[in-house]
Amino acid sequence: MEKLIIGNRSVGQGEAPYVIAEIGSNHNGDMNLCRQLIDSAIECGVDAVKFQSWTDSTLVSRSEYEKNTTYVDTKRHFGSLEEMVKAYQFTPEQHYEISAYCLEHGVQFLSSAFSEKEVDLLESLDVPMHKIASMDINNYRLLKYIGQTGKPVALSTGMASLGEIEKAVHLLQENCCGQIILLHCISIYPPDYRDIHLRNIPMLEQAFGLPVGFSDHSMGVSIPLAAVALGACMIEKHFTLDRDMEGWDHWISATPEEMKGIVEEGRNITQALGESVRTVSQDELEKRKKFRRCIVAARDLPQGHKIRAEDVDYKRPGDGIHPEELQYIVGRTLSRPVEADEKLAWDIF
Repeated sequence: MEKLIIGNRSVGQGEAPYVIAEIGSNHNGDMNLCRQLIDSAIECGVDAVKFQSWTDSTLVSRSEYEKNTTYVDTKRHFGSLEEMVKAYQFTPEQHYEISAYCLEHGVQFLSSAFSEKEVDLLESLDVPMHKIASMDINNYRLLKYIGQTGKPVALSTGMASLGEIEKAVHLLQENCCGQIILLHCISIYPPDYRDIHLRNIPMLEQAFGLPVGFSDHSMGVSIPLAAVALGACMIEKHFTLDRDMEGWDHWISATPEEMKGIVEEGRNITQALGESVRTVSQDELEKRKKFRRCIVAARDLPQGHKIRAEDVDYKRPGDGIHPEELQYIVGRTLSRPVEADEKLAWDIF
C-alpha cells in the first residue's frame, strides 16, 4: 500500500504513527495561548498541530444563531453562539501568523477547511495535506474543490455509512486529489467505549485499500494506543494545556502528559508490531542455551549400560543433547560411567 508523504514524514504501514495535536478552537481566540499550545505540543513530540478554518459566516446559519442565544453551561459557553463563533474563529491574519510560527519552530501546520474560501487560504499557506471534517463527508462541492488541489487528503468518517465513505472517496479520486487516508472517527464527545469499534480500522483498510488512521474523541490514552496496535498510521487528538480551561473542547482534550504518552508509546507499539513472518531473534537463540533443557542422567549409570527412556531427565541449561533427540540415544551403550544429573553427550556412547 502506497505511503503518504506529509512534509518530510512518511506515513503508512511500518511507520511510527503520525500524531496530530488538534488545537482546533482551543486557542480561544488568544494567539498567546495558541503559541503556548504549539510549544507544548512540540515538547510532546507531535508531528503536526491542526486548526479549524472557519469564520462566523462560513460555518453556522443565521437561523442557528438565532436559536442559540444562551447556554446553561457557562464554562464551555459564554454569551450567544454567534458571540462565541466570532471570538473563536481563526482569522486569515491569524492563519499567516501561526503558520509562520509553526514553520519557525519546526512543527507542521495543518487545518480543516470548512469552505472553498478557506481551502484557498490554506493553499496560499502551502499546506501539505487537507483535512476534511466528518461533518463534510457529504459536502460534495467542498470535496470536489479540495480534490482539485491535488494534495493528499485525510478524510474523517464520523457519522458516515460505508456507502457515504465510498462516495466521498470516489469523488475525491475523480477530482485528482493526492493520496487519501481515512480516519476512523466517532463523532461523540466522548464516545461510549462500546460505540468506538476500533476493528473498523483494519476493515476500512481492507475495504478501500487505503491507509487508515484514527481521529479520537475518547478520554485518556488507551483507545488511541489500541488504534495504533490495530494498524492506525495517524492519530489525531484534541489538545489542551488544562482540561479545566474555559472553551468548547478543552474538557475532552489530551493533556501534555497524555499527548507525550501517545507519541512515545505509539512509536514503541509500531516497533513491537514488527512483521507477520515468524522469526527468532539472535538474542532469543542465545537464550535457548540457558533456558531450554538438555538430556541428563536420571541416576548413576554404569559403563556398558544401554540407555532406556526412564534413565534420563531433562534439565537446564539447553546446551547439550536436546529433549527431542531422545530417540537417537535410546538403545545406545555408555562407553564410561555417568553420574546422576550429568549432561549426556554424543561422545560417551
